Amino acid sequence: MNDVRELLERAAEGAGRPAVSTGAVYARAARIRLRRRAAGAVAVLAVVAAGGAALPGLTGPAATEQTSVAAVPVSDSGRQGKAESLTALLPRGVGDVTRVSLLTLTKNATPEQAEKTYAGPLDGEYLIRKDGGTGYLLLRYMKGSAVAERSGGTGLDDVCAARSGEPAFTDCVREELPDGSILTTWSDSMAYAGQDGTPEWGPERVGRLELGDGSLLVVRASSGYLGDRSQGPLLTGPPLDQEQLRTLIQRPELLPHG
Repeated sequence: MNDVRELLERAAEGAGRPAVSTGAVYARAARIRLRRRAAGAVAVLAVVAAGGAALPGLTGPAATEQTSVAAVPVSDSGRQGKAESLTALLPRGVGDVTRVSLLTLTKNATPEQAEKTYAGPLDGEYLIRKDGGTGYLLLRYMKGSAVAERSGGTGLDDVCAARSGEPAFTDCVREELPDGSILTTWSDSMAYAGQDGTPEWGPERVGRLELGDGSLLVVRASSGYLGDRSQGPLLTGPPLDQEQLRTLIQRPELLPHG
C-alpha cells in the first residue's frame, strides 16, 4: 500500500521524535485514501469528506454526539433554482433538496472561502432531508482538459478492478454506452476512520460517466456524515439506488450545452 509505505518512511525520517504507532499510521493512511477517493469534486463529494478532493481513477470523498448547525443555502448568483431543477430530475420520494456548501458545513468556511467555479449547469452540493435523516447529492462536471491534467494524461483507471490494499467497491458495474461513453457505478461502505475532526461519512453510491470528448461527469449519492457540524443522523441508505443513479447521470440536463 503506497500510502502506508510513504507514511512509514516519513515516520522513520523523524529520528528523535516520538514513535508513530502502526495504528496511527494506518489511520492516517485511511484518511489519505478517503481524501483521494472522496471526491469528485473531483472533489464529488467536491467532496470535502475529509477536506480534500480526489476521484477514484484520477491518480498522478458508531454515531457520536452531534453538533448540528443550520444548513445555509448558498447564493446562486444568477443561477437561481438549481435545487428545484435538480429535484425535477430526481425520482419521487427522494426527499427535500437544498443546495449547500460542504466547505461551509464541515469546515465553517466563509462564503468567499467556499466559492467554487462550476462547469456543469447543475454542478454543486445538495443536502437531502428525508425521514429525519440527512444525506447529500454531489454533482461535478469536468472538461476534458481538466481530466487530462488531473490524471497526468494517462486516463482514468477501471475502479472495478481489484486493487491491492484497498477495500473493494461493491456492486461495481462498468459499461460502454451506445454513444461510446463509459458509465461506471459502484457502492462504497466508506469504512474509514474519522479522526482529528474528519467527518465520518456513511455508505454512498457513486456514478462516473466518461464522455467521448474526454470530459467527465461524477455524481455521488451519500447517506451523510457524522461528526462536528453534522446536519443530523445518516439516511438509512444513499438517497439514490444504483438504477436511479444510472438514470440521473445520463440526463442531458447535467451537461453543458453549446
